[in-house]
Amino acid sequence: MASNDSNRSDGQAPTRPRFFVRYRASLLRRLRTHFLTGIIATAPIGLTLYLAWVLVTFVDRVVTPLIPAAYNPNTYVPFDIPGLGLIAAIILLTFIGFITANFLGREFVALGERIVDRMPVVRSVYGALKQIFETVLAQSSRSFREVVLVEYPRRGIWAVGFVTSTTEGEIQTLKEDTLVNVFLPTTPNPTSGFLLFIPRNDLITLHMTIEEGIKMVISGGIVTPPNKRLQAQAGAGQTAASVVEKEPESDGKLR
Repeated sequence: MASNDSNRSDGQAPTRPRFFVRYRASLLRRLRTHFLTGIIATAPIGLTLYLAWVLVTFVDRVVTPLIPAAYNPNTYVPFDIPGLGLIAAIILLTFIGFITANFLGREFVALGERIVDRMPVVRSVYGALKQIFETVLAQSSRSFREVVLVEYPRRGIWAVGFVTSTTEGEIQTLKEDTLVNVFLPTTPNPTSGFLLFIPRNDLITLHMTIEEGIKMVISGGIVTPPNKRLQAQAGAGQTAASVVEKEPESDGKLR
């Protein structure tokens, strides 16, 4: 009794059991893990929905006022229909593409391009934008679907690059090797980077898709795609093994 009274008189709090401290630390660790897992699971979906909503709202704000009131459904309902401007823009672009594909449409576009070519500043911007859009959006172009390894900025250090096209014109005529145009993006913003002209033999072609390569660049290497090269070799090995196993059986049947 005397010893207990002396401890209390000193003002010292009773120590908690060790198992309680460990359980509390483990519980906090689990809660933090579940919280981070929830962020990882919901952040991509939430960000995608937010960006989609921003795009739809922006297009509606720009396109909807251009629709005549007689053909605008918002005139007949007490609320604004979300996505109406986006639908109208898709229909308009599809109609323009249909008209442009015809002979008269091509002649009209050619006439507009001839007019633009006479404008000093506008023709440079228009030519560059047209070439970029034709290269990126053309279905026949497969240059943007090739991911390569580039030895950059010095020997022994490798970077992920994207082949855009084969080098042509004056640059190619100055070199004997076949050059390719390689876009070397920066992390985490792949929209900026460097344009390199590299001999084809100095590149290592990767089996990953362009989407997987972009994800790897944006994440700084955190998101790494599966090794399709090893998967293909493993599949070829299994096929060869199955063929070898079947050969003795077929030989026995023939004999």
